[in-house]
Amino acid sequence: MTSIKKNQTAKDKDKKELKFPFPILLRLIVRTKKREGLIRTRLLGASIAKGEVLTFLDSHCEVNVNWLPPLLNQIALNHKTIVCPMIDVIDHNHFGYEAQAGDAMRGAFDWEMYYKRIPIPPELQRTDPSDPFESPVMAGGLFAVNRKWFWDLGGYDPGLEIWGGEQYEISFKVWMCGGGMFDVPCSRVGHIYRKYVPYKVPSGTSLARNLKRVAETWMDEFAEYVYQRRPEYRHLSTGDLSAQKELRKHLKCKDFKWFMAAVAWDVPKYFPPVEPLPASWGEIRNVAANLCVDSKHGGTGTELRLDICVKDGSERTWSHEQLFTFGWREDIRPGEPLHTRKFCFDAVSHSSPVTLYDCHGMKGNQHWSYRKDKTLFHPVSSSCIDCNPAEKKIFMNRCDPLSETQQWIFEHINMTVLEKINSKKNSS
Repeated sequence: MTSIKKNQTAKDKDKKELKFPFPILLRLIVRTKKREGLIRTRLLGASIAKGEVLTFLDSHCEVNVNWLPPLLNQIALNHKTIVCPMIDVIDHNHFGYEAQAGDAMRGAFDWEMYYKRIPIPPELQRTDPSDPFESPVMAGGLFAVNRKWFWDLGGYDPGLEIWGGEQYEISFKVWMCGGGMFDVPCSRVGHIYRKYVPYKVPSGTSLARNLKRVAETWMDEFAEYVYQRRPEYRHLSTGDLSAQKELRKHLKCKDFKWFMAAVAWDVPKYFPPVEPLPASWGEIRNVAANLCVDSKHGGTGTELRLDICVKDGSERTWSHEQLFTFGWREDIRPGEPLHTRKFCFDAVSHSSPVTLYDCHGMKGNQHWSYRKDKTLFHPVSSSCIDCNPAEKKIFMNRCDPLSETQQWIFEHINMTVLEKINSKKNSS
């Protein structure tokens, strides 16, 4: 085994002898002369490696027992395959190791280019759950690939800066240019999910530029769906794309429409390119209190509160967040229909507070129903959103349609969409 350890800087303080307590035939440390970022540093390491298979891992990872053979086996079956391990969680506080939450799922993306996970559809489920399964996109940078095939694909796009977007670029490319990608349940690698980035990104570089570069190279007309949600991307410069487009032409790669139809055909079910009309949106005003729900631009764990409605003269400061969307996923998110944040109303019991939590799109604790009696019903707990106007608290309670503290008025309602959602529930 040849192991290449890549450093992105060449500071003197880093130049010290390293001792490794485990047997390795050769460990080569390569230092760049200046900061290159993750993407170009990986390219440098790959250019020096001599093994038949390249394996890319982050430095903040720990491999589990027997992690490598399942990856190599899949590549041996088809050398044009990229394979990814299951990524488990290493706690950043105490380094405890935990299996990733939930069942094995396919890698996906929404049209703002956020990475997502979706269930494996019945058509792709195997009798043995330990068998590798196809995945449209990888989670990040943990994968193995035949070295020659990696370079046949052009490696990473060297025009991508620092990090970000490279997982989509390599994923789209391998599928569209004659290969495939699999996640391998029997290969487990732990990853530390840090609470903050321990380095500074140089000014003038951005994730947005990388994502636009990937979209313009690989996504064809589907890039427009990204720009509709991220209009600020339209005016970004991607740099010169001629080499990447020539590579795509040389490899006779299929178009992105084929990718969406043949590989990522289940993604639109969860993340449709054209966002369906919402059922209701705008401020949510309580009938009894004549106050509005306010999430204060909070994140996960933030409890919703009542506050004076901005439209009634409350100070129009950034601290207020009183626009919400009840959409086709039957969850409620802060923001206007085309620009919602990635947090959802969430409740865990019939007496709990109503909080914001990262949207997962799987209903459960984030599933809501807006009923004709103006109540916001929570099917999982069989309870309704209630409030205490004096204390401005919002919480779950047993449903009482006669109680005005449980009656809520959305600023805008599309009755056609709302009735369709409610009739679907009644029929089921």
